[in-house]
Amino acid sequence: MNILHETFSKYIAALGRGPGKSRALTRDEARDAFGMVLRGEADPHQIGAFLMLLRFRGEDVPEIAGMVESFRASIDAPWRELNAALDWPSYGAGRTRGAPWFLLSALALARAGVTVAMHGSNAFSTGIPVETALRALGIAPSTDRPGAAASLRETGFAYLPLAALSPAMDRLLGLRHLLGLRSPVNTVARLANPSGAPASVDGVFHPAYIAVHLGVAECLGQPRLLVLKGGGGEAERSPLKPATAWLWNNAGGDTEEHAFPAAPNLTAHPAATDTTELFAAVWRGEAVPPTPVATIVATIGMALLAANRRGTIEAANTEAEQIWRNRAR
Repeated sequence: MNILHETFSKYIAALGRGPGKSRALTRDEARDAFGMVLRGEADPHQIGAFLMLLRFRGEDVPEIAGMVESFRASIDAPWRELNAALDWPSYGAGRTRGAPWFLLSALALARAGVTVAMHGSNAFSTGIPVETALRALGIAPSTDRPGAAASLRETGFAYLPLAALSPAMDRLLGLRHLLGLRSPVNTVARLANPSGAPASVDGVFHPAYIAVHLGVAECLGQPRLLVLKGGGGEAERSPLKPATAWLWNNAGGDTEEHAFPAAPNLTAHPAATDTTELFAAVWRGEAVPPTPVATIVATIGMALLAANRRGTIEAANTEAEQIWRNRAR
């Protein structure tokens, strides 16, 4: 057996020995194991077994933290110099998503001076992908670090597709097609914060993952991370009903709970009616569908809390409305 394969097999054995004998990997073990995966040192059969055992056991905070460290180490040199104010992952896979209204929130924030580095993959979403939506606005995704840095300097916004950020991670995420299940790679990508931003805003589909995301942020010393159960797993706040977001604040060493109220007199917006033409028209102010616009404004307010630009929901929502109104100036 290849000596590297033999080394990696020990990690699989630790995860899969059976009831009463299997265990989670330590942070150091997870960092080493995932580093081997990213460098192509593990056999493809081993990688499939590794990812599915991690999923079967459930996501463990030290384990995910070690994997995030490996991913960051693989991209540190080319990417962690972008100096964005807000990290915004987009890896949702919702089956009922329409347009990525959160993208308009991020673009409006960028015009207001809150620089946003968005990264992601929408390969498993039925909605309009972020890259497609950007092109409808005449904006090109970044393909390399110089391009992303230039976009942040010139517009305050950059979108880094996972395939450009890390082809190895993109291939791992794509294994969902073969394995039929989401793996912890999705969580690792969401928590990577490749630009090294001091604040992140993150959406999850299953509430059980909220504690994992917050725990990893604490474990890694991330300054600020706001997490909520967002539509389709995206960092997007629906104003149709009350919502709660949790904000890890490393400066205070604690997690804050923020309860967002529902907006009155709104009805559900059918995702099936979303088109790139409508999306672009909303950005230009030529269309004002009530619920999408309320979603955009509510998401801006949430992001302002994450970025520590406003300390209360009321103040954040007031500024969010101003930011959206003034986006074209």
